[in-house]
Amino acid sequence: MSPTLCSPLLITTLAKQVANIPSSVAKLERLTPPLKWAGGKRWLVPHLQNTWQKYRNYRLVEPFCGGLAISLGLQPERALLNDINPHVVNFYKCLQKGLKLDIEVQNEREFYYVQRVEFNRLIQSGKANTAKAAQIFYYLNRTGYNGLCRFNRSGGFNVPFGRHKTINYTEDFGGYKSTFTEWKFMSVDFAKLKIDTNDLIYADPPYDVEFRQYSKNGFEWCEQERLANWLANQNCPAIASNQATPRILSLYQDLGFQIYILNAPRRISCNGDRVPAKEMLAYRGFEKGIELS
Repeated sequence: MSPTLCSPLLITTLAKQVANIPSSVAKLERLTPPLKWAGGKRWLVPHLQNTWQKYRNYRLVEPFCGGLAISLGLQPERALLNDINPHVVNFYKCLQKGLKLDIEVQNEREFYYVQRVEFNRLIQSGKANTAKAAQIFYYLNRTGYNGLCRFNRSGGFNVPFGRHKTINYTEDFGGYKSTFTEWKFMSVDFAKLKIDTNDLIYADPPYDVEFRQYSKNGFEWCEQERLANWLANQNCPAIASNQATPRILSLYQDLGFQIYILNAPRRISCNGDRVPAKEMLAYRGFEKGIELS
């Protein structure tokens, strides 16, 4: 029988079927991270995909979810996403409710600093977990310098104006609402997370470098050690990423992690030369034969 063209009735029926695709399938359409994020890990997603496909029925747990590059890249059905920075988590919780911008935004220096003062005023007055604070946080993130998220020791946001030529601000974040349906956001110390055997942990802490003032309390070497030991003691698969400094590599190797080293898409200065930065991926609790694409 020769092929025939689809009738208008068939086309209408198919269109209705597509419109009724379950949310679990619709989520396959990738969303980009809503925040600018210095040191974001979107480049790592392809390297993690092969492993994740074998565990995609697990709940993804990120003790340091940051800019959500990994979660949005892997698209888990269920996720426990934690970050010690409460302002990041407040923004994501507002996205779960269908956040829309109703504040003024300008890529202008004086306006930026006025909004930074207002954001810090909200923090000091106990209103940091509001929709208004989430909107201003988004504005500061998009307009500030290089996607940094930095706080002083008193908890005040202190990133300077970014001087971008143009900025495309998102006004309606409704697209994230359905994706976040089964994602739980928390802001606690990572050791307080309740982990199950059917979880897969991906931990991306602040790098083992001089700058660690991502939150007001920082992230010192003792925290790196505490995290590594916590991961090693979990009864579920765990992956950690970090800059491949000698002491980080030694720490994870001594705890029995399987170590991989990748060239990161950034360069560091070494005696005047610009050399590719090295990134560590440390695996524990997986079957043998980890495949990195």
